[in-house]
Amino acid sequence: MKKPVNPFITAGYYGARYFCDRENETKSLLQNTTNGLSTTLVAIRRIGKTGLIKHVLGKLPSDYTSVYIDILPTEKMNDFLNTLVTAVMNSIPQRSGTGKTIMNFIKSLRPVITYDPLTGMPQATIDVRQGENEKHIESVFKYLDKYPKNVVIAIDEFQQILEYPEKNTDAWLRSSIQSLRNVIFIFSGSRQHLMRDLFADPTRPFYRSTSLLNIGKIDSDAYTSFIIRHFKNNGRKITENIVKEMLDWTDVHTYYVQLLCNKVFAAGHKEITSEKWKSEAHKLLEEEEILFLKYRELLTKQQWQLLKAIAREGQVYSPTSKDFVSKHSLGSPATVLRSLEALLKKQMIYTNYDPDKKMFYKVYDLLLRRWLEE
Repeated sequence: MKKPVNPFITAGYYGARYFCDRENETKSLLQNTTNGLSTTLVAIRRIGKTGLIKHVLGKLPSDYTSVYIDILPTEKMNDFLNTLVTAVMNSIPQRSGTGKTIMNFIKSLRPVITYDPLTGMPQATIDVRQGENEKHIESVFKYLDKYPKNVVIAIDEFQQILEYPEKNTDAWLRSSIQSLRNVIFIFSGSRQHLMRDLFADPTRPFYRSTSLLNIGKIDSDAYTSFIIRHFKNNGRKITENIVKEMLDWTDVHTYYVQLLCNKVFAAGHKEITSEKWKSEAHKLLEEEEILFLKYRELLTKQQWQLLKAIAREGQVYSPTSKDFVSKHSLGSPATVLRSLEALLKKQMIYTNYDPDKKMFYKVYDLLLRRWLEE
């Protein structure tokens, strides 16, 4: 795998050398997958679940093959079909008899093949009559089920199927895959309440059909060692205390840790000081400021005030409490409740649970939170 110019990766996967920790999660996911158990990963956005999936897929035994699809950009079943077919074309070798059979089936659908201008990889677009998408998706699954190797299909941002105009998509999909013997699934999603609705609600078709795995933050000590090692290996000096300052500012949130370290590394300093990393952090906030100001235009005054209040508190357990409402001059608890629901729907804030299982609210975008704090 090609060595990255910067060791702190913010997109894609470059191998285990540039992947930090997640040893327990990797072990659990590999154990489930190689023992025929499908898994559902649930995590907030940008915490590293996609990197974990690709890390695990790269560690599968030689008698396994994998297909990864991200369905967040999809809007209907035809988009799902196109995404699946494209991934199969790029993942399944055509040399084997079964591989040729799968490709012959795909060709029978008369796809229009184009090439991604960035990656050069082929992309398939198939136009079929309404109601035929399900049949063709099911056929792809059945062909993969006959493949000589065990097949792992990872579907990222799986909750997107709930946005499709087709009714009961989860029921149809569950029915389609439950008879497969040679195909294991990894479902992942960042809209936690929707993923829990899909897999933990007794009234839904996917209820208890997989093992649930929640993905949290990377251990701070492990991240500290990882960061120091990569700076040191590239002739840069950074102390443990400086790294801990950076981790505190990024809240140990994987994407933002990687982004800040990437910027600090790219600046080319031979020795990293507090002033130098803070300068790069400030530049990040300046770069995003025009976007943050746009958020202010799109939100109501009450929603913006509540967003600021949550950002300045860090995390809030009782947003409608008298103390919180009064401290930040938010009006009435009823007004706060309406704004809270709107911010959750717009994914400006999210809910999670602390080690004591108490629910709290937090601003989703860490850079926005730091900007609002200032």
